[in-house]
Amino acid sequence: MPAAENVLSSFLSSVTPSYRHPDLTKRDVLALLHHYKGLTPKPDKFMFNDGRERDLLHLQGTIPVPYKGQTYNIPISIWLLETHPYHAPLAFVKPTPDMQVKVSKHVDAAGKIYLPYLHEWGHPNSDLLGLVQICIVTFSEQPPVYAKPKQPQNLPYPLHNPQFPQAGYPPQPGYPPQNAGYGAQPGYPPQQQATGYPPYPTPGYPPAGGYPPAPNTGYPPGGGGYPPYPPATQAGAARPGTASSIGSEHIKASILSAVEDKVRRRLREDFSQNQAECESLRRTQEELNQGQNKLTNMLATIKHEEGELDSNIRILDSKKEEMEDMLEKMEEGEEISCDEAVSASFPLYKQLMNAFAEEAATEDAIYFLGEALRKGAIEVEVFLRQARDISRKQFMMRETMAKCRAKAGLGQ
Repeated sequence: MPAAENVLSSFLSSVTPSYRHPDLTKRDVLALLHHYKGLTPKPDKFMFNDGRERDLLHLQGTIPVPYKGQTYNIPISIWLLETHPYHAPLAFVKPTPDMQVKVSKHVDAAGKIYLPYLHEWGHPNSDLLGLVQICIVTFSEQPPVYAKPKQPQNLPYPLHNPQFPQAGYPPQPGYPPQNAGYGAQPGYPPQQQATGYPPYPTPGYPPAGGYPPAPNTGYPPGGGGYPPYPPATQAGAARPGTASSIGSEHIKASILSAVEDKVRRRLREDFSQNQAECESLRRTQEELNQGQNKLTNMLATIKHEEGELDSNIRILDSKKEEMEDMLEKMEEGEEISCDEAVSASFPLYKQLMNAFAEEAATEDAIYFLGEALRKGAIEVEVFLRQARDISRKQFMMRETMAKCRAKAGLGQ
């Protein structure tokens, strides 16, 4: 199955013109190959009735068909069009050199298969697995091929001369030939006599001239576009016991089994699809709920920041008014007290401001002590003692400033 999947993927991605629905085509083919191992996909050239050639996906092999208590491997060939699965495939019976097509209302002389299932094909109600199952049920009632009679070579006497009987000829009715190809079971059911139709050419399949065009009238009666069934005029078709030996119960059981398997598969597909949709909707709902929570938190944050901005705007407006009053007083020549000009609104800020002022004063004191020492106004011993005391006080002010800034959240 992995090899078949690789062939499908490689062909569907490289063929020109490409398949319009490669994923649906690949899924349909893999579902068929999972149930019927005798079929093999491969790229091949198909010639249409008008002489055009196209690279199409070709499913070739055998399908097991029960007939009179035995299972025969019937060779078939299925060609998938570029529009698959929205248009019906082309199905054929491909006999081996020792087989011959048995013409009926379901198979013509060229081996092309005609079924109501193909005529009424419609995606997603039709697929390859259903087509093969319908073929098995149909062929179990009326086999599409029979064994060619063996022709003895270089006989010195006529075949009908009873004085020279030949062992094994003509073939006994009801028994298949010994050398049947295709699998462990014989590849075709027995047939009493030939129908007179020419053998199907095996080399160069499909034939170079294409297949006969489908006329506008045919099955079902009154409908258009489905080709008519060829007349069943074979001598072996009138043989008693062919259809009646199978029995209506066997046909009914085969149809019920095929329908049951198809219904179960469709139900599993529908259940899996609905389950995947429910899971997708659940994840979408969780994402929407998370998005709603994020939006709610963002709105709350925006409202809080908006309140803070309004408060800061009011404070700035009041400070602006104070500065404008001070500017007017300075322009008029009035003296402004430093203590009144600089005032703290909170005790913590006031302590910070006082510590900053004292720390600045200690720097000035140390500067003037140095100048006094340089000019010889004080002794070195006095300078060192005073500088030590002022430095200690400067350190205390800086620590006070650091604690006040940390408490007020102003940073360092």
